[in-house]
Amino acid sequence: MDKRSVLFICTHNSARSQMAEGLVNAKYGDKWKAYSGGVEPSSVHPMAVACMKEIGIDISAQRSKSINEFRGWMFNVVVTVCDDAARSCPFFPGNKIIHRPFQDPSVVEGTDEEKLQAFRRSRDEILAYLQRSMGGW
Repeated sequence: MDKRSVLFICTHNSARSQMAEGLVNAKYGDKWKAYSGGVEPSSVHPMAVACMKEIGIDISAQRSKSINEFRGWMFNVVVTVCDDAARSCPFFPGNKIIHRPFQDPSVVEGTDEEKLQAFRRSRDEILAYLQRSMGGW
């Protein structure tokens, strides 16, 4: 059976889209292959790596990628996970496009523990969304 594919897009491809990619590949990898990209890619946020490691998923080898790397690709589903990406995302013809924004944990200010807690909240919200939605894609 061929795997279905999903592309998660966020502005910087540093946290939310990276966590979504890692969650899908770890938890649904038998049926899905996930990718992620950014409109203005930067680097994978260390706290995204840390909070995913807490649940046994290693995304340390993932890298921040431009969505331009995926031009011409055909995905079953494309999910924008932030409002900026939804506004500036190029059209991927023939794909189901879903806009599902999540709070950006990288903008939270406070102690390291408060920042890490924001990443955990985003991770858990993304996981809950995937658990509810993937069967319907």
